[in-house]
Amino acid sequence: MFRKGSNTILIVLLALAIIFISTNCEKLRVGKLKSNYFFSRANKYFSDGRYRDAIEEYEKALGYNSDLVEAYRFLGESYKNLYKPGVETPDNQEKAEKALDALTKAYEFDPMNNEIIQSLGDMYDMMRNFEEAEKLFLKVLDMEPTNMENYYVVAGFYKRYAGEREELKAKAESMYLRRIELDPETPQGYAYIAQFYSSITPVPMLEKSNYFQEMRIKLEPDNALTWYTLGVNRFSIAYRLQNILSREERIKLGEGSEKALLKAIELDPSHPDSYAYMKILYINVFARLYPEREDRLTREADRWGEKFQETRKRQVERRRLEQELLRGTERR
Repeated sequence: MFRKGSNTILIVLLALAIIFISTNCEKLRVGKLKSNYFFSRANKYFSDGRYRDAIEEYEKALGYNSDLVEAYRFLGESYKNLYKPGVETPDNQEKAEKALDALTKAYEFDPMNNEIIQSLGDMYDMMRNFEEAEKLFLKVLDMEPTNMENYYVVAGFYKRYAGEREELKAKAESMYLRRIELDPETPQGYAYIAQFYSSITPVPMLEKSNYFQEMRIKLEPDNALTWYTLGVNRFSIAYRLQNILSREERIKLGEGSEKALLKAIELDPSHPDSYAYMKILYINVFARLYPEREDRLTREADRWGEKFQETRKRQVERRRLEQELLRGTERR
């Protein structure tokens, strides 16, 4: 009798457990459906740039499903988009703290997600918390050492702080060089480091910048855009640093710019910006270097300006015709 009664009790308990589990499963299922509903609404608001509305919906989604990692991530991204770096108000500081809190929770749920790690590092960077940002950016680099873009991210990060800490220039430089070592046949790496050397303040490292620009040219000798970029780079330095550089240095940069821009025009005469830079090179560099020839140089600049207008007009007309053809194809 005892054994029979025990079995009856067990059967009743099992039935109750099944009812309890089924009820909880149903609640869980409904909760996840509601969470997904609010998450989808939040994503739409986020895509439209309506970050305050997105925040409300992400928080509702998390109220129904506190394990929704992506909701934490984009909740943090929403607060980050509302945060204004450098503004020391209580409201702005609260946005920063909430962004960090949400992104940190996403990171705790998914510590190997590179996008979350980089976003959290970016938030610390925006708040000028160098140490925490550096840890996270370097972690991304360690996790994906063959992803070339990561080296640019870390190099750019060090570069932003180089004005405050001299030793970080060397760290930025090392990232650009490591990028080239991993893939020496890609011109982009040489372009980035050349731009880095030319932007160093107060005095750019022109010889190194020119060296890597020439390396890029060797890899892409027939690329008009590469020559154009070189011409613009040398013009910018000659113009921007005219009160720092010697006359000889400015002459060398101006002549290098002219040579590169002429090569770009030879390779692609339909590119209007090459003519535009020839004009401003003559006005803003050569006319100042050779004041005795200013009238002739100004006339030459005007000639390049006319070439720019003609080429630009043809470019606009060509794009208009292309759009009309595309619309005609779509109507068919």
